[in-house]
Amino acid sequence: MATDVSTDNVEKVIFDGLVELGTERDQLSREASLEDLDIDSLDLVELAQIVEDEFGVELRGDDVKDVKTVGEVIDLVVAKAG
Repeated sequence: MATDVSTDNVEKVIFDGLVELGTERDQLSREASLEDLDIDSLDLVELAQIVEDEFGVELRGDDVKDVKTVGEVIDLVVAKAG
């Protein structure tokens, strides 16, 4: 059963996933730039896998190629789940 895709749940999963990928939790915010957090395309692929496992939402390369901030990733997951 997939986790409820509320903004709060998605934010928690994304933040936890980014911490797993090596980001310091105190650097995380919706406004944080992926570039500033040193999140590269490989990290985004891993994050997309976490999202798919948790919420059943598939993020493709085209979906995330223009995403610049953590908040945009969260909003994208919520939008695709809706």
